[in-house]
Amino acid sequence: MVDTANAEVPQKPARRRVPYWDNVRFACIVLVVAGHGIQRLTYDSDWALTVYLAIYAFHMPAFAVVSGYFSKSEPPGRRQMSRLITDIILPYIIFESVWTLVQFVVEGKQELNPTQPSWTLWFLLALGIFRLVLPYLALIRWPVFWAIVVSVGVGYLDNVNSTFSLSRTLGILPFFVIGWRLRTTPLADRWHAASTRVLVGVRIAAVALFVLTVAVFWTGVDLWRRIDVRFWFFYDDSYDGLGEDQWWAGGVRLGLIVIALLLVAALFSLVPRRETFFTTFGQYTMYAYLLHSFVLYPLRETGVLRDENTTRLWLVAMLIGAVLLTMALSSKPVRTVFRPLVEPKPRWLFSDDPDRRRGESRTDPTGARRPSALREPAATRRGSDRADGAPPHSTAGD
Repeated sequence: MVDTANAEVPQKPARRRVPYWDNVRFACIVLVVAGHGIQRLTYDSDWALTVYLAIYAFHMPAFAVVSGYFSKSEPPGRRQMSRLITDIILPYIIFESVWTLVQFVVEGKQELNPTQPSWTLWFLLALGIFRLVLPYLALIRWPVFWAIVVSVGVGYLDNVNSTFSLSRTLGILPFFVIGWRLRTTPLADRWHAASTRVLVGVRIAAVALFVLTVAVFWTGVDLWRRIDVRFWFFYDDSYDGLGEDQWWAGGVRLGLIVIALLLVAALFSLVPRRETFFTTFGQYTMYAYLLHSFVLYPLRETGVLRDENTTRLWLVAMLIGAVLLTMALSSKPVRTVFRPLVEPKPRWLFSDDPDRRRGESRTDPTGARRPSALREPAATRRGSDRADGAPPHSTAGD
């Protein structure tokens, strides 16, 4: 007879945490903060406008790709549905209310309209809509193709506008779907297992692409300023609203989608795969995303962020400041103070609270999975995340 009394119960292998994706998130949120920080400089500085256009050509598509990569296409369960309320709807209501109060006090603006997202809040609604439609997109063939059709096609419709950020959401939908599809391919695994020789070659090509992008924006800066090309990167207005009602206007958006994907790939290839000093900050990008606008708002309104004699040194200082501000807003003291606003968990709201865990969530709205001292051995609490079902990647160094 086999003695089963002392038989060891097989245990699931501990999930390895991959710092790479948190590094990607940190890079993306720095670009967001930097873009908002230098926006006023673009009025008087060609260099600032060049950097601004280079950032806006791909930074929100990059965020959408990452969010899609860590999203599930299965029909949501009760817990996932409750997280949509606590991660998206409640923070949106809270911060939209705060913005309404701030604008009333500072500008005397007396308008409460939650259907028109204030400043950065549009992306919260976009994430919520993405989560709702993904299970349906997953049912059909060629979801990426149809997402691109929707993105290009919605630009022809003047009645689809910024209400609930619908036009912008549909505009960047392809990037979210591409991120989700990327998870089903071995591309990420191959990148993490790539040799140093391949790594160097790809990164040289990525740097060359960014240099070319900056060169194009710099040499044509007068043209880009005259035609307000930056508004095309918002994926918000219809083609008619952008001043281009020709039949071929959709081809421009299609071209911008391709360019954005190339730049997203270049960014992802330049991000370190190993754990870095900023890896942990990448797990809390939603704090920086929601809070940085309150830091920049008074600086923008008082003219501090605009200098008619802008120098390249001042521009560099602003970019460095964006990195430092992102780190500060993602730090533990700030998270402790603002957690009730960014990650609200009201027990009273649900008939049966499906999320028993208090404090920080295990994941943020973009899918960043955080370490949990209660659920993972200390040896595994490093670096980045692995969403449920995501393939285990190598943690090879650079």
